[in-house]
Amino acid sequence: MAVLEIVTVPHPVLRRKAQPVKPEEFGPELERLAQDMIETMRAAPGVGLAAPQVNVSKRLIVVEYEDEEEGIPHQLYAVVNPRIVRVSPRRVVGLEGCLSIPGYWGEVERAYAITVVGQTPRGEPLRLDLEGWLARIFQHEIDHLNGILFTDRARRVWRAEEEPDAPAV
Repeated sequence: MAVLEIVTVPHPVLRRKAQPVKPEEFGPELERLAQDMIETMRAAPGVGLAAPQVNVSKRLIVVEYEDEEEGIPHQLYAVVNPRIVRVSPRRVVGLEGCLSIPGYWGEVERAYAITVVGQTPRGEPLRLDLEGWLARIFQHEIDHLNGILFTDRARRVWRAEEEPDAPAV
């Protein structure tokens, strides 16, 4: 495993729509990329990372989340070709940051709950019903696969030193 370089704005890969992973691309190389992305996300540190953020224009995201206060156990996801197939009508505003836009935070409105379908790096089908902060992380990372940054959706953006305790996505 390796820690990869995280690209930052204005790198052009961050604005391109990532390419779907084709059936013949599943296997050890894709699994290695997912593991490298997990290691990179943890080293950053962050709670999510999309392949374009490590200069790979493929539809792959990794997410790691746990909230002891809320009773949410440790969860680690690597999702290939993720698609949001259901969005709740309930919307919530929350703070977001991004490893590719270091030093900035923003208030972003997102769906409270979503359903995501995709595959594991081994090609097994996945269906995830997500809500709250975990749904927010997935929406943020899937946006990256479509060339969308949190600043595109933010109601307000500010420098981190103005509010240093905001969480990073």
